Amino acid sequence: MKNKEAIAKRRTFGIISHPDAGKTTLTEKLLLFGGAIQTAGAVKNNKIKKTATSDFMEIEKQRGISVATSVMAFEYRNRQINILDTPGHKDFAEDTYRTLTAVDSVILVVDAANGVEEQTKRLMEVCRMRKTPVIIFVNKLDREGKYTFDLLDELESNLDIKVRPLTWPIGMGDRFKGVYNIYQKNINLFQASKTSIATEIVSIEDYNDPKMVEYVGEAAFEELKEDLEIVEGVYDPFDRQDYLNGDVAPVFFGSAVNNFGVKEMLDTFCDISPSPRGRDTDAGFIEPSDEKFSGFVFKIHANLDPKHRDRIAFLRIVSGKFERNTFYNHVRLEKKVKFANPTSFMAQDKSVIDEAFPGDVIGLYDTGNFKIGDTLTEGGKFMFKGIPSFSPEIFMELENLDPMKSKQLDKGIRQLMDEGLAQLFIQQPGNRKIVGTVGQLQFEVIAYRLINEYGANCRFVPRNLSKACWITTDNDEQLEKFKKAKSNYLAVDKEDNLVFLAETSFLLTMAEQDYPDLVFHQTSAFKLEKANS
Repeated sequence: MKNKEAIAKRRTFGIISHPDAGKTTLTEKLLLFGGAIQTAGAVKNNKIKKTATSDFMEIEKQRGISVATSVMAFEYRNRQINILDTPGHKDFAEDTYRTLTAVDSVILVVDAANGVEEQTKRLMEVCRMRKTPVIIFVNKLDREGKYTFDLLDELESNLDIKVRPLTWPIGMGDRFKGVYNIYQKNINLFQASKTSIATEIVSIEDYNDPKMVEYVGEAAFEELKEDLEIVEGVYDPFDRQDYLNGDVAPVFFGSAVNNFGVKEMLDTFCDISPSPRGRDTDAGFIEPSDEKFSGFVFKIHANLDPKHRDRIAFLRIVSGKFERNTFYNHVRLEKKVKFANPTSFMAQDKSVIDEAFPGDVIGLYDTGNFKIGDTLTEGGKFMFKGIPSFSPEIFMELENLDPMKSKQLDKGIRQLMDEGLAQLFIQQPGNRKIVGTVGQLQFEVIAYRLINEYGANCRFVPRNLSKACWITTDNDEQLEKFKKAKSNYLAVDKEDNLVFLAETSFLLTMAEQDYPDLVFHQTSAFKLEKANS
């Protein structure tokens, strides 16, 4: 019974957005309401700007962006809330896409002035593909933005999903007074607070209450009445099942930085969001209610605490109960492993746990046993599906600027590659290290972390390459001919799989035609299939 109650209590979701839409600020305010923090990181104290709780890497603090997924947990209204705050920058989209495999629902943050932006569309495509339930939070209503109904039309057309407003803004910019809660049919007007839970100044159950005009003014009151009539006339009544099926996205309005509209969304989220869901494997579907433990690794982070050089694998629990100091089956390695110090997270703060349940994300200290996509089970031999991987788009050669630190550089680059931010290819002769990424900013992050976490001074030199393709074949004779003809364009990845580094798409097409028995894989997904066979 304990497992059943624990599953029903849990809510695991990701927060996603285009950069600068206010995603990390919203995360902080949710933590404030959960009592997990007492003051938001946006506060200026002694003229030193504190950084957001969920932005813990030094480069994130300097650049003001999130470049790694943060995991945070807190309790609210008898729910165990697990938040995964993801990078917004497109260069780190792969980390975000992988994180979406570990959540059961999503809150998508949209800037009221900018509307649907390019990264927002891409993220929504992944959610639709997985039928992930999505709540949309339209942020920054304290600034002038797009006309509300135009914005709703834009959300429907550009994100290809029906929407249903569950709160409604009263004014915008300087005229913004708060939000009307359509779902609960009441209104709370707040004093703005950037650093703590906002102080409620009036709560009204019915917007026809005479107090409404007193607090918001005649013009704003009439505008609200007209808008709500249109909402009820244009949009279908909210149906929770449509939301859970991924067919309708409830929309909430507010200002995360000033704490307007956040509580309304969080309260409704607790009421309507899904409890932990099962996942598909190569041996069938695993339900959370299955008694035997199982889970998968969706992220690896080296040096979460730079002082201790630790390496942590983030594991999403899918079924059963995880227990500390219990042996579990590492499916790919076919060996038993146990963990003395499994942890739960509050951004960079960690605490050791004795047990965890479906929906929880835990950290496992790792000495190099785990790769992204690995499965742990209580004896079962299956692998979870659907951990996406991407073909690199930009390639650079890593040059060592301090020969005395060669060992540190080699160790550092391999550990950072395990996090999945980039691919490492080794070319001979000379052990030349080619790094492939999906975005330019990743090179800056990698170089910064190599010098600051490993003391390895280096630089990246551009390489004129178009694609990295993994090669598999049953025709050894054809493979040998290919190796002789293309020796200057061959490399191995960090697991010694053969890779063809094509200079252009045309040369890749020619190779496929000239060597028909070779299979050129443009993602590393084949590795999981290989491990299972």
